[in-house]
Formats: sequence, structure tokens, C-alpha cells
Amino acid sequence: MSDSSPEVFAAWGGGQDLSAWEALMWRTEGDPRTRSTGVLVELLDTEPDWDRLVAAHDRLTRRIPRLRERIVDPVLPLVAPAWSPDPHFDLAYHLQRVQLAGDGSMAELHQLAAQFAVRPIDPTRPPWEALLVCGLADDRAAYLFKPHHSLSDGIGLLQLLDLAHSRGREPSPRDDHPVPDPRPAESPEGLLLNRLTSTAVHAPTALLREATGAAGRFVGDPVGTATAAIKFARSFKRVLTPPDTAHSPALTGGGSSYRLDTFDVPLAELKAAGRAAGGSVNDAFLAGLLGGVRRYHEKLSVAVDSIPVAIPVSLRTDNDPMGANRFAGARFVAPVGEPDPAVRIAAIHRFIAEARAEPALGFLDLVAPVLSRLPKIALTRIAGGMTGLSDLQASNLGVITRPLYLAGARVTHIYPMGPRPGIPAMVAMVTYQETCCIAVNFDPESVTEPIAFTSSLREGFDEVLAMGRHT
Repeated sequence: MSDSSPEVFAAWGGGQDLSAWEALMWRTEGDPRTRSTGVLVELLDTEPDWDRLVAAHDRLTRRIPRLRERIVDPVLPLVAPAWSPDPHFDLAYHLQRVQLAGDGSMAELHQLAAQFAVRPIDPTRPPWEALLVCGLADDRAAYLFKPHHSLSDGIGLLQLLDLAHSRGREPSPRDDHPVPDPRPAESPEGLLLNRLTSTAVHAPTALLREATGAAGRFVGDPVGTATAAIKFARSFKRVLTPPDTAHSPALTGGGSSYRLDTFDVPLAELKAAGRAAGGSVNDAFLAGLLGGVRRYHEKLSVAVDSIPVAIPVSLRTDNDPMGANRFAGARFVAPVGEPDPAVRIAAIHRFIAEARAEPALGFLDLVAPVLSRLPKIALTRIAGGMTGLSDLQASNLGVITRPLYLAGARVTHIYPMGPRPGIPAMVAMVTYQETCCIAVNFDPESVTEPIAFTSSLREGFDEVLAMGRHT
């Protein structure tokens, strides 16, 4: 495991209560359209020692209490769900081992990962599972980690990977760091009573403080306060309005089946391509993806200029805890019909800059507390309608610069199979050392020509990379 301090391990995951945004994701888990479970697929150069792997997971889950906590829902949705120690935590349930029965190919691993991802999380246990996959070709193995999105966002998961993996093949020196005490256990009834009582006691003071602060701001700067409110209202309307473009006729629906494809792109070449057009690695990633979507439509003889695409935008600051969720969703009219990759990169760069500057970007933090108190059937219907606004979702999780090891095996690739809530396809990327590892999670009912789709995506990235090579 990482040599970080015990305090860093214990702090991963944040506070006890779920945020309103996390509560939304948790309470809509029952519907495949709004399910937010993903899988990190790690390729290993050899099969790790099983006993050592089990022991490492046991130590890790003791040092990071969040991994031994389940989510407790109140008897009525008047307060947020909370994390509480699982009194029957069973590591043998959360960590299992399987042997591939076929040729050990990547295609066989992809199929297993898709089946693993689509299986719902047990809501009575801590919301994660892990699977060691043995029998890959060339004596390799794979490690699959499946967390529910309520546990953490992409950046938080990369933080967890750093904590969970060692720095070499040899076992780390045994540490005697104290294990943090578990949180007080919560029950559905006690959670509701305790939170309502706390709210009743502290609400008057908090409201008075907020009202006093608002009045002070208005008296000190009435014009500025009113102007800020107007700007926020206009931004809220822009953020809430769906992208002004039609859905693609070649990317329809959003069934509950998953299909996985993975491929690699050299970081240096993707960086050069972004720089050549005045953009970033992330801009080039999105431009390659959109180029691939254009080529897929061309192969199907379908004309399309633009489609609605969603991307997450991190809201994290240095004061936010490790783990947990700090992101917002942004939707834009993606220029998939644009054949020039440099023009696509420039357009994407402008959109992301504008999205980050929107005052209302994190509007779900404002409306989620209200939505999360609705009955599940109403909440799921609203959330399902929101996820269906896009044809495609894309996410660049970030960068891992150091080599990772797992119970004596070296991690060679990390593919993030992102959740696909009610949309035809989700494409996510993790940069591991000098390789951009790309995972495509798509619905085989929506993408009717899967071979053409996956080959088109590779061609779209080749198109972008070629631009970088020629500068």
C-alpha cells in the first residue's frame, strides 16, 4: 500500500452524511437508466499472490473506514442517508477470484467485466466489489474494482488507487499504525430522529446568521448583489436548458446491457495534438472521440452535424476531502460533423472554458436537496429524463504518474469502465504513466454495428494524433 500517513487513509471518503447529489445517485440505483456503478479494469503482468492480496484488502479496509461502511437510509426521506459501519462486514463477499474459462483474450475479459458491471450492488453492504481474474493470455491477470458512484467521483477513485497500491513487487514493511475507531452506527429510525433534532436545534441560529450575512452584503453593495443574482439566474437558465440539437438517429435508446471495448493512445502524441490546436490533452481526447462518432455515422450513411454530449466538470478545491463527490455535469452541442480535428479541438476548448465560468454550473447542489426528498418513483422518473438528454457521455478521470503494484504484480494498464446511465455510450480515460487508457461502455441495443463503432473510434483518435505528429 501507499506510504501516506494514517490520517490521509482515515480521511478518504469525507463526512458521515451523503451529500444531496450522492443521495440522488444512491436512491435512483434501482432503475438501470439511472444506475451509476462503474468498473476500473487493471491489467496485471502476472497473477498476484492471493493470500497477500486478501491480507492487503483487509488492512486497507481497516485503515479506510469508509470501505467497511454501508449506506443507511432514513425511514422517511426527510434527511440525507448516512454512512454507518457494516456490523456484518464480510471481505470474502467483497473480494472474490475467478478463472477465465476460454482463451484468456481481451474479448473474454471485456465480456466478464461487462457482466460484472451490470450486476447491481447489494444495498445492504458497503457499495463496492472487487474481482481477481486469472487465466489471461501470457500468464497475465486482471483486477476489477466496482464502486458505486456515491462512494466517490473519478478524481477520488484515483486518490484511492494511490492509497491502495504499493510501490514495488516486494511486500511493504509491516506497519503498526493505529486503526481509526469506527463511526457510531446508525439505524433508519435513529438517523431520522437524530438529524431532525439537530436541524431543529441549529436551524434558527443558522437562518439568522445567513439572513444577517445576506443583509450585510446587500447594504454594503446593493448594485453588486442584485447584479450577481441576475447573472446567476441567467446562468441557471443556460445550464438547465437542454442542448439545442437533435439526437442522433444512429445512437438511440439506452438499454440495460453493457458492452466494453478498450484501446490505448500515447500520451505524448495526444498532448502534441492538443497543443497544435491551442488546446489540452482533454480537448484532444474529446476531439478524437467526436471524430470517431462522425466516422461511425459515415459508415452507416447517416448525415449528422451535431449531437448532445455530456461531460463531468470537477468542482474540487484544495479544501475538499479526499474521495466523495465534487463534480457537475455539463452538456453541449458537440460538432461531430466537423471534419477538421483542429477546429473541433478549438470548439471544445471554448465550451469547457465557458462551462467552468458558469456561476450556476453546480446547480444540482441547490436543487438536489429538494429532489432527494421526493418518493423514489418520482425521483427516478426525473433523473431518468435528465440522463436521456445526451447521446454520449465522456470523462477524463486524470493522471497516475507512478507505477502501481498489487500483491507482487505490476499494473500495466488501467481502463475506467464508466457508468452508462440511460445513454447509448460512455467513454472514459485514465492516463497511466505515459499511456492514455480508454474504455468504451456502450449499449449493444443502441449501437447496432459494434465492430464499426469501435473501429471508428480508433480511427477518430488516429486522425487527431496525426495532426500532432505533423507539427
